Amino acid sequence: MNADQLAIGAASTSPKPEAAPTLRIRALMLGDRINASGLEIGTLVSSSPAAFRVHAGLAVVFRYGVVVLIGLLPSEEKVLIDTLKPRVIGELSPYEEEIAQAQLCKDENTEAIQPGGPICLAKFSDDRLLLVADALAKSTSLARDERRVAAVFDVIEPFARELAEHGRTPRRRKAILQLIGNALLVQQRVAGRVAIAEKPDVLWEKPELDRLYSRLEDEYELKERLDTLERKLTAVSETANALTDIIDTQRSLRLEIAVVVLIVIEVAIGCFQILTGSH
Repeated sequence: MNADQLAIGAASTSPKPEAAPTLRIRALMLGDRINASGLEIGTLVSSSPAAFRVHAGLAVVFRYGVVVLIGLLPSEEKVLIDTLKPRVIGELSPYEEEIAQAQLCKDENTEAIQPGGPICLAKFSDDRLLLVADALAKSTSLARDERRVAAVFDVIEPFARELAEHGRTPRRRKAILQLIGNALLVQQRVAGRVAIAEKPDVLWEKPELDRLYSRLEDEYELKERLDTLERKLTAVSETANALTDIIDTQRSLRLEIAVVVLIVIEVAIGCFQILTGSH
């Protein structure tokens, strides 16, 4: 056997490099809110948000209705979701869901997120996983709100088209008020409950992880999607308010016409009585 054959044989028998360990991360929006007060599903890792060590994985519960399950088996996820169901307010059906993969990389300098690929972390520390959970939870909540606002646009478009094409306003004032209510609910949720623009609490204790969170924000386009959602909410509110004002103005005009007609009738009756009484 010559040297080339020996080299080939050695190469073929050399061990293949092991794939980097990965974690499956699944975010589920179960409802409008989750009451995490007094919740005990494992070893407490964080109180804000409520995060627990469950089996070999991590479960992070956000008050605005999202739970993020990290490194859990499907059977373990099902048990955990069933445990949380009684605490869910305004349960959704089906659930809003996003899935990601986290993968170990060499060091902190190589932490990055490839488009459509895994989230590369220097280590699977609780702090890093909490940041990933925060970004994924906000993205999942945004997806739900984006769908709701899109549905509102689908309803309000025929109203605006009828006004533009025929110069007539819809008579369904109740439906328009419902549109305004839906827009206000989404706006309240985004501004008050989810607080997408706010950074997670863990960054106050670990400011060195700010760069990682900035990468997560960029990957899931949290700021851009929030700005777009707020612009759409403003457009819905302004359009609905304009339609409501037009309807109210038309009603006021009809009321004024009715009052004038009644006055004319009353004057006519008075004149008739005077004329008939004079004879």
